[in-house]
Amino acid sequence: MDLNRAAWRKSSHSGPTHSDCVELANAPATVAIRDTKDRDGGTLLVGRENFRRFAGVVKTL
Repeated sequence: MDLNRAAWRKSSHSGPTHSDCVELANAPATVAIRDTKDRDGGTLLVGRENFRRFAGVVKTL
């Protein structure tokens, strides 16, 4: 999947240098996740429903 033109966004809770976080982008039927410090190091694709559940759990921590 080509994500070169994806609109990546960083967490509003990223560190002071904005490099201690992950970035997210919407992709067809998935959410793409990558490390801000290593953008070429690989991308994790997660189904939207699974990501929604994950984010819901993280918000309760």
